[in-house]
Amino acid sequence: MTADASDAVEIRDALLRLRRATGLPVAFGGLLEAGQRMRISELDGTATHALRSLVVTSGTGLGGKTVALARPCVVTDYSASRQISHEYDAAVAAEGLRSVLAVPVVVRHRVRGALYGALRTAQPLGGRMLDAAVEAARDVERALAVRDEARALAAEAGAGWEQVREAHAALRALAPRIADPGLRAELLQACALLTADAGGAEGAGSPARVRLAPREVDVLACVAAGATNAVAAERLGVTPETVKGYLRSAMRKLRARTRGEAVVAARRAGWLP
Repeated sequence: MTADASDAVEIRDALLRLRRATGLPVAFGGLLEAGQRMRISELDGTATHALRSLVVTSGTGLGGKTVALARPCVVTDYSASRQISHEYDAAVAAEGLRSVLAVPVVVRHRVRGALYGALRTAQPLGGRMLDAAVEAARDVERALAVRDEARALAAEAGAGWEQVREAHAALRALAPRIADPGLRAELLQACALLTADAGGAEGAGSPARVRLAPREVDVLACVAAGATNAVAAERLGVTPETVKGYLRSAMRKLRARTRGEAVVAARRAGWLP
């Protein structure tokens, strides 16, 4: 799942907690981007910008090793360590870092980023510091898991609304072809229920502020479902020029400059789900 600005906030807050819990003067971290690359986006306690936006590839350096192995890694003297590769020595040296720890952020068995803590002297980083860093990473993992779930639910809801809108457009297109007035009225009432689910003015039974003709609503429903003028004309049993005329009329009433603006305005007015 792609990281966004709100995810970066979780990293930033975790770095503050990490420094408070460990007493380490420097903390930094970031999330994975495409291609198993991690960008260091959040810094706390740094004296330079050497580490900002540094891109770390999985398997390289201390953080890349942590990402690849999905477990914490520690070095007592970064530049002299034989346990890691040294692609990022210049940036680490510019910041004056010596002892560094890195812990992964793992959500549902997938590494999503890493947190670092560091000293500017070469001395062992004790188990207490590592435990505190791991706990800070766990906080990020829990927060990201909740965000992932919220995004998944939102996407699912969005997909559901697309189906509602497609059904609404199909029913509106079908209604004029029904000869029985009673049955046609029932079908249009079903359409109104769909807009009521969206909280619209038409579906709620109150008059919409902008009054649209039935055929204008039909055309807008087709447009909202992604239909071109030609496809809308075929669905509605009219010519493309007729569709254009209804669309222009609806856009004028809704004070919309584009088809998209007309659809948005019609939804706000309660004519579309």
